[in-house]
Amino acid sequence: MSKINKRSVDAAAVKPERFTIWDDDIAGFGLLVLPTGVRSYVYKYRPRDGGRRQITIGKVGTLTPAQARLRAEDYREAVRKGGDPLGEKRALAEAPTVGELLDAYLSSQAFADKAESTQATDRGRIERHLRLLLGRRRVQSLTRDSIKQAFAAIRSGKTAANIKTGPRGLARVRGGPGTAKAAIDLLRAIFNWAHEEDLIETGNPCDGVKTGATGTRNIILEDDADYARLFQTLDTMEAEGRIRAPVADAIRLIALTGCRRGEAAGLRWRHVDLKKGRIEYPPLEHKAGRATGKPRCIALPAAAQAIIARQPAGEADDFVFAPARGNGAVALSRVWRKVRVEAGLPDNIGLHGLRHSLASHLAMGGAQTAEIMTALGHHQMSTAQRYVHWAENARSSLAEKAAQTALAGMAKASNAPSAEVVKLRRGK
Repeated sequence: MSKINKRSVDAAAVKPERFTIWDDDIAGFGLLVLPTGVRSYVYKYRPRDGGRRQITIGKVGTLTPAQARLRAEDYREAVRKGGDPLGEKRALAEAPTVGELLDAYLSSQAFADKAESTQATDRGRIERHLRLLLGRRRVQSLTRDSIKQAFAAIRSGKTAANIKTGPRGLARVRGGPGTAKAAIDLLRAIFNWAHEEDLIETGNPCDGVKTGATGTRNIILEDDADYARLFQTLDTMEAEGRIRAPVADAIRLIALTGCRRGEAAGLRWRHVDLKKGRIEYPPLEHKAGRATGKPRCIALPAAAQAIIARQPAGEADDFVFAPARGNGAVALSRVWRKVRVEAGLPDNIGLHGLRHSLASHLAMGGAQTAEIMTALGHHQMSTAQRYVHWAENARSSLAEKAAQTALAGMAKASNAPSAEVVKLRRGK
């Protein structure tokens, strides 16, 4: 035995048979020399379940003797506490990759039970962001820092790309804070699902990773002038051939009913009942259906009924708003950005903002939480309650605004002579 240091490592001559030089300070820490000339730092120990095991710390050249010694000390401490470094290393090597976990989720009943539009959204976030950044990593090797790095990469646009989706199709993948938040929140849910299914035993590495608050709901179409610009812009763009009629009508439907983008784009003729003036999605075909077990009914005002009625009739499974090509639902987001700019609408308002607008105006008009829940198909009361709170704040602001003229008069009055002084001046 001798001290394993640079001198002893350099002096270790190759022999016809493999041999190990053991350190005289750390029991089990040694230098393994093979007949091929390969030299590696090793640590031999006895786990609690008996027997002897030897783990390779690293090859000479990749680690200095001092670095290898520190790792050997770490292994010794782990064994003292009941750990099994080699067993853990083997388990990690045999652990599923994140890509395999994502595949399991995509083939699960939990994924199958989601609405068709939600499945498409989840699949896009998985394939174009999560798998790209984390797919080859072992599940057990993921840490909170790993997730933070993935979140930062998506947010900064490192996963942005133009991806071919067919002979003529092209998907423009963008990053940004919203995309990053949605992707990591989905990964957090997948890990929770995997735990419930006993697929993994490790903790959820997404826990504690802050992805930011959900977008606020106070960016809305404020008044009828905003809506007028929206509908006039849709009419103009459609008349000039810059937007297809089904796309324009799908956006009109969202504005009039507050339905979700996916509900409009994925609307099929079997969902429509114009005699009853409503759209009805079965429980497994809308966002909250799996949780509630109830269908989602959307009441159609007369104008919305007319929009649907003028679409070319199709079979039960055909889309109401026909896509230009392919079998997928009509794409709305890209066109919406052009409409928003041309109509002079708020920069941060997305198609979901039309839904928020309807809910907010319902609340400001005095609608109660239960009524908003019914109109928008919310599952949780807290979601609809936000609009009520926002409307209360908005009404307070409107009250302040309405009182401005009166307050100006009050201010002038406070600077005028008091009533007693006026009486004295008049000799009364």
